[in-house]
Amino acid sequence: MIVPSGAVRVLVATRPVDFRKGMDGLAALVRETLGSDPYSGVIYVFRAKRADRVKLLLWDGTGLVLVAKRLEKNSFRWPQISDGVMRLTSSQLSALLEGLDWTRVRAVRVHAPQATL
Repeated sequence: MIVPSGAVRVLVATRPVDFRKGMDGLAALVRETLGSDPYSGVIYVFRAKRADRVKLLLWDGTGLVLVAKRLEKNSFRWPQISDGVMRLTSSQLSALLEGLDWTRVRAVRVHAPQATL
């Protein structure tokens, strides 16, 4: 699956949503429930009540993009259901979409080397 990588912001709505909603309904949810701008370039991740479905909503600079995925076997690993949002890295999002345990993906912080004179 093609997912933007690098310095993208990924926000996961931790409460399941009605998966009959399309891009306009999800954009309204982003504005009203999450208090965010669906046209900001952030990738918004939504889950269904059934843990085997995920939808992504993002603005690519020319229009809204809606991506949906259903796992045929198994289910996605989701955070505990609560109100609000949770932030993921692009690597964690990739792992989530592959059906892997994204909680085991950690960013490695490397300090830039300092020049010696």
